[in-house]
Amino acid sequence: MIRDITIGQYYPGKSVLHRLDPRMKLILTFGLIVVIFLCKSFFSLGLIALTAVFAAIISRVPAKMILKSLKPIVIILLFTAVLNIIYTEGGTVYFEKWGIAITEKGINTAIFTMIRIVSLVVISSLLTYTTTPTMLTDAIERLLSPLKIFKIKVHTLAMMMTLALRFIPTLIEEIDRIMNAQKARGADLESGGLVQRAKALVPIFIPLMVSAFRRAYELAFAMTCRCYTGGEGRTRMKQMKLKFRDFAALFFLVAVTAGVIFLNIKFEAVI
Repeated sequence: MIRDITIGQYYPGKSVLHRLDPRMKLILTFGLIVVIFLCKSFFSLGLIALTAVFAAIISRVPAKMILKSLKPIVIILLFTAVLNIIYTEGGTVYFEKWGIAITEKGINTAIFTMIRIVSLVVISSLLTYTTTPTMLTDAIERLLSPLKIFKIKVHTLAMMMTLALRFIPTLIEEIDRIMNAQKARGADLESGGLVQRAKALVPIFIPLMVSAFRRAYELAFAMTCRCYTGGEGRTRMKQMKLKFRDFAALFFLVAVTAGVIFLNIKFEAVI
């Protein structure tokens, strides 16, 4: 399960999404996330789901890799679905016993929520799959540059966010190595109750924290040795420029948003 977490990973490629301006990709991602939560009917959510599938296809990221990013949230999907089925009332009652009623609205809400979460994860994952950490840092810094008026160190903030995202795969690999080492020493990490499993994780988190602090110190030391001083006066090898394809992508976002609003008005809301 640890190896299935792909947050923060970059997949090299030359697709349309890879060649989009990182600033535009951030705007598109956050815009689609907002639109996902605007969906009220299956038709509008279906439009978003088709958009997510279309984006995944044109990104040329392997389907296996995208499905791998969904594997860690299977438990969350099932848990959310069960809660919606049990606690949502309305419509035709399909089952009622022991104080539990499964209704038509509960099932519809469960399916609706699961599709929404999957679309959210796919769209968010495509941002890191198609954007390098360096370009992502520059894009965040450019978009947050108006905050400099309030004396906020935008470059430092962007660097912190990107480094945190960049080191997620590294820490995941470290957790996997520590778990394998503990199992080789006879540690039992899979049997027992919830409390026993929680106690068994202590020998994993302590070495992980030590390793994380060591990596942070080594990174800070390396940046100091290279005379890194932050964003002031810093030049960039690759200059970001908006092109026709970026404005076409923005128009596509506007069209999808308009379609979602129209379908919300046209068809009955699920939630």
